[in-house]
Amino acid sequence: MNSVEIRELDLSFGTVNVLAGLNLDIAQGEFLVLLGSSGCGKSTLLNCIAGLLDVSAGQIFIQGKNVTWAQPSERGIGMVFQSYALYPQMTVEGNLSFGLKNQRMDKEEIKKRVSKASEILQIESLLKRKPAALSGGQRQRVAIGRALVRDVDVFLFDEPLSNLDAKLRTDLRVELKLLHRKLGNTMIYVTHDQVEAMTLADRIAVMKDGVIQQLGDPNTIYSKPTNKYVADFIGSPSMNFFKGPVENGAMQINNESVSLAKYDFHKPYNGLAWLGIRPEHVRSGSDANDCDFNATVVVDLVEPMGADTLVWSTLQDNPFRFRVEGQTDIKQGDKISIGFEIERTSLFDIDTEIRL
Repeated sequence: MNSVEIRELDLSFGTVNVLAGLNLDIAQGEFLVLLGSSGCGKSTLLNCIAGLLDVSAGQIFIQGKNVTWAQPSERGIGMVFQSYALYPQMTVEGNLSFGLKNQRMDKEEIKKRVSKASEILQIESLLKRKPAALSGGQRQRVAIGRALVRDVDVFLFDEPLSNLDAKLRTDLRVELKLLHRKLGNTMIYVTHDQVEAMTLADRIAVMKDGVIQQLGDPNTIYSKPTNKYVADFIGSPSMNFFKGPVENGAMQINNESVSLAKYDFHKPYNGLAWLGIRPEHVRSGSDANDCDFNATVVVDLVEPMGADTLVWSTLQDNPFRFRVEGQTDIKQGDKISIGFEIERTSLFDIDTEIRL
């Protein structure tokens, strides 16, 4: 049985359709990430699952039960928001237990749940403190704990790490993955951060304009994006793209005819196409000599990043980025040989932008 099922879900605000005919199955114990830019509908979808928004049409099932019109408290979900939303006058213990007390739960059961959640999140020493005495990371742990004490089957996370600094985000990201492994509950996580999505998810749903563009595991979405939008959105920096004609199994790139024999086409194609290659799949220097395609570029900009260096250049009148080792001696104005293998590329129809 799926943990969450969404059938033909529609949501409109006046004349604006935010979600249209959306279908999604989320397996028991799965960590699903809803990924996309601002306004793509990911948080809206999460709020529909939570019962915070009334849908225009369609149905939502949680644990096999139709909860389309059920109250949030009746859906068996725990939600963690972007803002911590803690009660400032209460201690951590008070924040964790408040919802359970409102449900008139037995005191011993409340104590047991608070103790278990605080142990899992390693906040036992903070139980007597108030939110003002906590760091951002500690507050977010408390917010997660408030969902954990509900002992539900499905947890919803609405960009919970976006207010934290970079190092703390990395630390809590690891903790969330370990937490999911320990609990085994279904988790649905909303983010615009592709690194969070790639590292946390069992599957990623990439969204645009209220439509799921691609649903798959991180490796598939990274290596075989279903369309140009997904290819461009996933990866930092994003793919390099070139436009060129494809004819008789070859493509014109930088005034050179390059064989596409190694490319896995869905079906034979002739016509204009986009070719995409990720910066990390570009070889440089002597390594580029034996590639399917090679050329010489002039370095426009160098961005040292420690473990590697990002080099900006221009190829076929398009920005072209590639990575080199971090300690490589390279500077603006240098001429460098670059190359790539066709099997590492992605080709897209020029009009539909669907993967070929």
